[in-house]
Amino acid sequence: MQITHLAAEWSLLQNQADSYEKFALLIKLLGTTLLAVALLLETASVLMLVILAILWLQDAIWKTFQARIEGRLLTLEIAIASCESTGQSPDRPYQLNSRFLQTRLGGTALIGEYLKQAVRPTVAFPHALLILTIILRLVA
Repeated sequence: MQITHLAAEWSLLQNQADSYEKFALLIKLLGTTLLAVALLLETASVLMLVILAILWLQDAIWKTFQARIEGRLLTLEIAIASCESTGQSPDRPYQLNSRFLQTRLGGTALIGEYLKQAVRPTVAFPHALLILTIILRLVA
């Protein structure tokens, strides 16, 4: 019965992690669309630069949430493998929030976690290029 609970939790969290990925892609598409419209209308401005920076940070926040889920998924995969080999699990299912509270970061560390996600290539692209495009447009 233990492996059933672990597998159910894994399935639920894997779907949630995939959902975060979809929203991260939508944030990137929104930024790209906003830049394209601003360039077409010739309204590239500092405000657009700020909006793109906000979208970049929002993407990093989504990826931070996703990373927390991924940590639990890895724990579950180890527990499921242990159940399959020994019949007993070293981890209890349905502990995502309890585990998160045990390792929750404070203010500065949390901001650092968001920034760490923001500079990952999969998050930074295309945000850095969009912002660079606006900057080049403003200086030209």
